[in-house]
Amino acid sequence: MESNHSSAMPATTDSVESGLTAEQYRQKMQRRKAVQEERLKASNREKGLIIVNTGNGKGKTTAALGMVMRSLGHGYRVGIVQFIKGAWEPAEKAVLNQWSQQLEFFAMGEGFTWETQDRDRDTQKALEAWQKGLEFLHQPEYKLVLLDEINVAMKLGYLPVETVLAGLDQKPEDTHAILTGRGAPDALIDRADLVTEMRLVKHPFREQGVKAQPGIEY
Repeated sequence: MESNHSSAMPATTDSVESGLTAEQYRQKMQRRKAVQEERLKASNREKGLIIVNTGNGKGKTTAALGMVMRSLGHGYRVGIVQFIKGAWEPAEKAVLNQWSQQLEFFAMGEGFTWETQDRDRDTQKALEAWQKGLEFLHQPEYKLVLLDEINVAMKLGYLPVETVLAGLDQKPEDTHAILTGRGAPDALIDRADLVTEMRLVKHPFREQGVKAQPGIEY
């Protein structure tokens, strides 16, 4: 029997299940299956989701691009707009351009703020990128719209949060929108359907002096 005492070290699922007999394990899996089936019965809606990937850890854009690949695999049309870091002409743009019949990709930033050193110019580029993002959000043929690093643009004050929320309200009911970048504002998190926070545990640049490398950072 599993212990409920708070003083005991929590057992992992593997260690608990490895101590079960074959029949006990079978019965446990049957109960788990029944619970999952009930959840599936209760979850029968479809809607276009507002998805936010934020936090200080790596992987926000990478996770979003995984959803882009899934959508392309289903034959859906996808629009991508990159804020802030668009000047990189990232490798993912070169790869995704192979799906030019389904995908439009606009890298519209001019680099990190400490490189551009021009707040007015950065603000102008963020507003231009947002207008392109709105074009995608207004067209129902785009099943997925990725607004990459838009959270940073809002955090830095280049783009009002209220403007973005109003734009999201205008998207078709079945269009998914992904907004990435650290520092997602609370109002956006409250509005979103799915929020994932990437937590930084270790980073080779900070701890080992390893520079950004192709295939990993860009």
